[in-house]
Amino acid sequence: MSLLEKSILDAPIVKKNDYNYIVHPITDGIPYIDPALLEEITSKMAEYIPDEVERIVTIEAMGIPLATAISLKLRKPFTIIRKREYGLPGEISVEQVTGYSKSKLFINGLEKGDKIAIVDDVLSTGGTLRAVLKALEEKEIDVRIVVIAIDKGTTAREIEKEFGVPVVSLASIEVRENETIIKSIKV
Repeated sequence: MSLLEKSILDAPIVKKNDYNYIVHPITDGIPYIDPALLEEITSKMAEYIPDEVERIVTIEAMGIPLATAISLKLRKPFTIIRKREYGLPGEISVEQVTGYSKSKLFINGLEKGDKIAIVDDVLSTGGTLRAVLKALEEKEIDVRIVVIAIDKGTTAREIEKEFGVPVVSLASIEVRENETIIKSIKV
């Protein structure tokens, strides 16, 4: 059994409104991120990133440890889509809507034609990823692939079709009230 698989099965489930939420080290940093788990996940994620990608892009906050490790492994810089506005020239504002919250994200440092890979910790409803991909598409930023550690939703294939970008998830899960079911795992 992989470390990712064991960590998913061991993770507690909490209720956020009507949403069953798994509290996992990679998606929440709780209780801590084990270096061996981070290494296992980021090594596998890095395998999916094409050589022509110039930059790794992630979304604050829990994508940051993943992007950091992948950046070091692939020797490619990374950009963080932030929750804070800076007012820099060319800053892109994105409305983020998830299964349990709504906020704004801000993209800086990306230019038309940049070849990027998006890495993130989790895909649930797809609201954040859709909003980010739409904003990047409008700015003609070339998203080559999206690599997700844990997919808790059913939207990955829809997003692939909608944006023409491959979406790879290392683990696909279903979170029920009292158990987490692993539908597929790639580590």
